[in-house]
Amino acid sequence: MTDLTPLLVRIADKRDDLIALTQELIRIPTLNPPGENYREICDYLDARLSGHGFATELIRAHDTPGDCTAYPRWNIVARREGAHPGDCVHFNSHTDVVEVGQGWTQDPFGAALIDGKIYGRGACDMKGGLAASIIAAEAFIETFPDFHGAIEISGTADEESGGYGGVAYLAQQGYFSPARVQHVIIPEPLNKDRVCLGHRGGWWAEIETKGEIAHGSMPFLGDCAVRHMGAVLDKFETDLFPAMARRRTDMPVVPEGARQSTMNINSIHGGQSEQDDDFTGLPAHCVPDSCRIVIDRRFLAEEPLDQVRDEVTALLDGLKTSRARFDYALRELNHVLPSMTDRDAPVAATLAQQIENVVGAPAQFVASPGTYDQKHIDRIGRLKNCVAYGPGILELAHKPDEYIAVDDMMVSVEVMARSLAALLLPTDETGRSQ
Repeated sequence: MTDLTPLLVRIADKRDDLIALTQELIRIPTLNPPGENYREICDYLDARLSGHGFATELIRAHDTPGDCTAYPRWNIVARREGAHPGDCVHFNSHTDVVEVGQGWTQDPFGAALIDGKIYGRGACDMKGGLAASIIAAEAFIETFPDFHGAIEISGTADEESGGYGGVAYLAQQGYFSPARVQHVIIPEPLNKDRVCLGHRGGWWAEIETKGEIAHGSMPFLGDCAVRHMGAVLDKFETDLFPAMARRRTDMPVVPEGARQSTMNINSIHGGQSEQDDDFTGLPAHCVPDSCRIVIDRRFLAEEPLDQVRDEVTALLDGLKTSRARFDYALRELNHVLPSMTDRDAPVAATLAQQIENVVGAPAQFVASPGTYDQKHIDRIGRLKNCVAYGPGILELAHKPDEYIAVDDMMVSVEVMARSLAALLLPTDETGRSQ
């Protein structure tokens, strides 16, 4: 059986490097939208990984959503070959982060280290996980340079807006073919003692209610689209939301509230466009002839996609029958089917065993409330042996004062490095690492 003591010593020696790497990644503001500094962070990762013996490729996802001269969709894939044939273990992390939002008490891109926590937008989702995977791979390679197989690390674009300029594009190009890669770990922040097997489905649509413009002093001569949208929202409250709340899934989704179907009203726009902040005039007096909302419907493995669509359409058609002058248009924006890996899959079982070895308690198998790039590795790459595992508290994602705890990252580094040892070091006839 392989003595892992030198590996654990090497990991402990890299604590300061882990902190510095995480901070440097956070300080590159890769905001999406619109997709800023993607090339800058890929160049940074290129220098880091090529300096540690990885062969790197920088890949632009041409003609994908959002890709343009001002905001090109850049990705990096780095590969380190072992000394002998064997499986490839791939760590995939997205490099984009969401908008900052209000309510911060720390500099969102300052990456301050306070009481063992690194603060910043993307700290837990998921630059801390990216840094942890890099440190784990480097420590493993330095300790066991004659390993079997290969290790890949990717930094990919646009996960926060669907992943089509990142993992989806790479999967279409064959980077996640089962002939090339056998095990994929996505270091999303699902907590250091959990293995995430998959995620719920998602359906996004825009609903527009239509009206007729008229003078605001004589609204009876027009038709208010905002009032029609109010009727839609009322139907959601009285009919749709209660129906969704009664549905439960057998998927191990966390947190508990996500074990049911959910829907978020993502945005609402009606009537006149908002003016610039320096506009000092008053609004014109008009009846709005259009109102639009975007809905974000998360559905369960037990719910067919057609049922999800038809439920909303039936509600709208019912209003068209019962409400005078009601008319609408519905436009689907995107959909993602649920994805689940079996808990006995090699990468899931290996991570679970190493979590138990490190934290001293059985790993928890969970599913994510939101989608992430596993969907593309599963559906496009046709690679089922893929899970999410990484440091960070899921509920901190997209929140003000987002942070990652250094101790949690260190635990994940050890779990990842031990998993590399289990998957890439030779074993004897009992299955134990030699």
